[in-house]
Amino acid sequence: MKRRTTLTAEADDLETLRAEAGRRGVSLNAVLSEIVSRQASEIRSRERPRLGIGRSGGANLSHRSVEDEDSPASTSWLS
Repeated sequence: MKRRTTLTAEADDLETLRAEAGRRGVSLNAVLSEIVSRQASEIRSRERPRLGIGRSGGANLSHRSVEDEDSPASTSWLS
């Protein structure tokens, strides 16, 4: 479902988009809708949960982490 909205933008930016619309032979609204759709898709893809698959280094890793719970965090991975 499409909805109307009001947009505030810099005059130079709007003129650039208006010129692009004219070059393509479409309305400014069509260009703006395309930009909004592309940006929303990019945001949604970044927010999508990602799962990793790999080896943890041993079957008892969770047990070892609990046993060492009060120790300071290791920073060896930073170097």
